[in-house]
Amino acid sequence: MSLSRRQFLKWAGATGIGAVVFNGCTVPQEEIVVQSSLELPEDLVTGRDNYYATTAQNLGSSEGLLVRVMEGRAKKIEGNPDYPLNADPTGGSLGRHGLRTEALLQELYHPDRIKQPMVRTGKGGPFRRIGWPEALQRLQEILQSSDPAKTRLITPSLRGAIAKVASTFSESHGTKVLAFDPLGEAPLYKAISDVFGEDALPDFDIANAGTILSFGSDFLGTWGAPTHFSSGYGEFRQGKNRKHRGQLVHFEPRFSLTSAAADEWVYVNPGSEGLVAMAIAHVMIEDGKVDSTVVSKLTGGRGLNAYSGFRPGDVSESSGVPADRITRIARMFADEHNGPSLAIGGGSAGAHTNGSESLRAIYVLNHLAGTVNKTGGVILNSSSNITRIRPSSLKEWKSELELMRSGEVETILIKDANPVYGLPGELNAESSISKVSNLVSFSSFPDETTAIADLVLPGHTTLEEWGSDTPDPGPGYTSIGFQQPVVRRFRDTMSFGDVLLQVGKDLGLESALPWPTMRHVVRDEAKSFHQRNSGSVQALTFEEFWKKTLERGGWWDLKDRPASSTNVPRVPTLLPKPDFGSNTGSFPFTLVPFETVALGKGELAHLPWLQSTADPITTVAWQTWVEINPKTAESLGLKFENIVVVESSTGEYIQAAVYVNPACPPDIVGVPFGQGHKEFTSFASGRGANIFQVLRAAEDKSTGAFAWSATKVRLAKTNKRSKLPSLEGEVPAVQLDDQKIIGIVTLDSHH
Repeated sequence: MSLSRRQFLKWAGATGIGAVVFNGCTVPQEEIVVQSSLELPEDLVTGRDNYYATTAQNLGSSEGLLVRVMEGRAKKIEGNPDYPLNADPTGGSLGRHGLRTEALLQELYHPDRIKQPMVRTGKGGPFRRIGWPEALQRLQEILQSSDPAKTRLITPSLRGAIAKVASTFSESHGTKVLAFDPLGEAPLYKAISDVFGEDALPDFDIANAGTILSFGSDFLGTWGAPTHFSSGYGEFRQGKNRKHRGQLVHFEPRFSLTSAAADEWVYVNPGSEGLVAMAIAHVMIEDGKVDSTVVSKLTGGRGLNAYSGFRPGDVSESSGVPADRITRIARMFADEHNGPSLAIGGGSAGAHTNGSESLRAIYVLNHLAGTVNKTGGVILNSSSNITRIRPSSLKEWKSELELMRSGEVETILIKDANPVYGLPGELNAESSISKVSNLVSFSSFPDETTAIADLVLPGHTTLEEWGSDTPDPGPGYTSIGFQQPVVRRFRDTMSFGDVLLQVGKDLGLESALPWPTMRHVVRDEAKSFHQRNSGSVQALTFEEFWKKTLERGGWWDLKDRPASSTNVPRVPTLLPKPDFGSNTGSFPFTLVPFETVALGKGELAHLPWLQSTADPITTVAWQTWVEINPKTAESLGLKFENIVVVESSTGEYIQAAVYVNPACPPDIVGVPFGQGHKEFTSFASGRGANIFQVLRAAEDKSTGAFAWSATKVRLAKTNKRSKLPSLEGEVPAVQLDDQKIIGIVTLDSHH
């Protein structure tokens, strides 16, 4: 069949797969182009690029993307220079983007993608492929025969349009939503809410700060929005807006990427970060470097007495930080001649049983510095009506697993979440989930949880999907990113949101779910921003507004900023000690698990580009390693690449190769998340070790969140050794003047 331009546009518009070309900055501008069909339109110029703006909402914080598409195939991903979190401060034509963003192309074309719906033949039997009509019919029958109160909808953390559809479906159907994030961030969100009155993460004006104290938050590597923060950090280092470059002091038990970039890396005993923050506050108040009115509000009129017991000398032994060092850093932080001061906390600092209180003590420092909602400080965001589904706590997951074991859960619908892999081993999540009668997976890839599913309904990938997202951390003003499909679906998949909308209608939920498709949900969200008649896109008609927002990748309003915060928290008067469990004497090392810049928490381990990306500190790729101090290695008779057993008090253990790291403190053992998958495509399965299996199921006392850095371990030598794939040491250092750069070999001399 030959398609004319007009016929093709009409067809594409009816199917809702059209993509609107990017039309901004200095990227080549084209006419509005809708994604090509299997038979290309007769007037399509072959070999010519089109650029489409979209948003990635599966990378923690959202990123704005520009996707280069040629003849219907996505070829390259760049950052959207218009999008608030990706703008290049130097004014470049392409925005900055994260490492993980590039790999979305491999997600699209991955050879191990689930190609079409599958159903298991008998309990524990093999899968067989089915069509979507049968798949949707089976899903409808499962839901009609299940008690809604005994049905669970499990998703990752969600924001925007898909969160709206998922939460509306669950409410109207009477089904409980559980959100699974292996690490969660409940202590961080609680601290932010307590200290600033915010329901989302604020922006941190790193670019204009003079002194930054960072506690556990590897913001240049894996925490928050590294792409956005790294741009600000470059400006911070240049000192263009100040008389001198900024100073960064980073407190963390492990030597991370942010530790490496800091002016001063301060080792702090795990779980004592809040103590150090309280001691810094004590020095600032005692020196009279803080507004007395602010101190009175923070302390309820108690002043310095509220910080009694938190003098530097009082916390030095517990924290491992010398008193004089705390005092010096506190005075540097309080010195207004250094420029605005900023305190950031997160990551491992919030991953203890006292995580919420520690982070609260850290963020209060911004009130003492007087930089809340001011240049170089914490920039609050305007309230947003975007729907959010936040991670469920570990405490809640424990309760749900018990209900599954006892038969109180009949049906689970699970989308892009893998609790079998990511929950602590001692909880035995696979055994509990396997007892559920109906497990329906909406995963695009085989993983540990999908492997035990009864029905598999594969979804679209990021580049094939409609959606919306708001940055978290935000940019300090109202913004929303719009996600559009930039290519046709590559496999026989269906949007998770569209499935819920379809089955919702079949179940009689049309009044609660009135949208025909996810595209209509996103359009409805866009209408509310069009009505504001302000911001980055303004238009007389909604259709014009809709087209322009898709061209730019979203909508934002630089003028829509919140008023100065009136929230004044009370400082914690008591910081509980971190709990590492009983019998710690037999387990002398504190385990500090960490995310890598490539694999994150393991959800991206199926992408070979990321597997092959070397860790910036150790240069290791494709494997799990165990970081230990040289003295620790010597005392245990361990050498580089020796296989060692890492065992926790839970009785669980892993085996991995030793990486002797001089920057690793003697009492610390560092192990990365991400590897050890049993079922996660051919690129991840059977590779490395899963550190989640070793971790205690400890909870933050305030929120019930997973305290994933609260585990003690011991090490045992084996007689095995394994080569670590790393860049380090592969090329020997030589003096060029002593070596022939080019060797000439004759045929006669070559054997």
